[in-house]
Amino acid sequence: MIVVLGSINMDLVATMSRLPSCGETVAGRSFAMAAGGKGANQALAARRAGRDVAMFGAVGNDEFSKKALALLQHSNVDLRGVRKVEGTTGLAFVLVREDGENMIAIVPGANEAITLDDVTRALDRIGSGDILLLQQEIPIGVVEYALMEARRRGIVTCLNIAPFGPESSRLAQLADIVIANQTEFEALIGQHFSDSSELEAALLLKAKDGSSFVVTLGAEGVVAARNGVLHRAASLKIDAVDTVGAGDTFCGYLAAGLDQGLDFATSLQRAVCAAALACTRTGAQPAIPHLAEVEHSFAPVANSET
Repeated sequence: MIVVLGSINMDLVATMSRLPSCGETVAGRSFAMAAGGKGANQALAARRAGRDVAMFGAVGNDEFSKKALALLQHSNVDLRGVRKVEGTTGLAFVLVREDGENMIAIVPGANEAITLDDVTRALDRIGSGDILLLQQEIPIGVVEYALMEARRRGIVTCLNIAPFGPESSRLAQLADIVIANQTEFEALIGQHFSDSSELEAALLLKAKDGSSFVVTLGAEGVVAARNGVLHRAASLKIDAVDTVGAGDTFCGYLAAGLDQGLDFATSLQRAVCAAALACTRTGAQPAIPHLAEVEHSFAPVANSET
């Protein structure tokens, strides 16, 4: 089973020919609202990958709360751990360029109301060997406590260190599996990589303490280090429409593969394929592919390890 403790948002998405510079106004081409939040996105991805998933978090008592939970509810994600609190549901303001690149501003809202009691309730739902999936859009103290308490209970933790912050290095030391994009990983270790060999060497060194580190590379796929072994997985060749939520799709599918009992390399490759497919349509949660679609595109032979 997978338990996700994390953010639940509504995404307010504007598409445009180019992204604005500081102080500049750019006319948009279209607008849409879609459910989002890194926690909710990853929960839905894990559920669409076929696993039992329970979501723990908070929404506001506003008009956005039902919309923010609609797709999770429709997909039978267990929402008994989601509390309704006074105030607004979390909001994300997303600007998407026509080639799929984006910039995002987040108003946490109800996500800031998540407490240590929510951690206890979440961990009480699962046992040793199950997976707790975390991100950094909720209070950092809550994430840190969840990582420490999960380790004490023998629960596997998977931490997506996004959005990256000054506490990310400390949190990464507490997680069993750490997922980052290259920019976040470079910030984590304080080093810029001029080529792939430098990145791979740093990954192997970072993973020496027994943790697994996964770095997503967009169109270049993913590279990871686990138990002294370096893994690479290639992405599908696609025409990106919108990259919003692709990273969350990867995280949810990776956790789902491991929860299913797939080996690490296969879990990586399937997650990369799912993330690529998510880029071929707009929105965060609406773009997350179902398992049948991913398996149709899944190419394990593209994976390699050294």
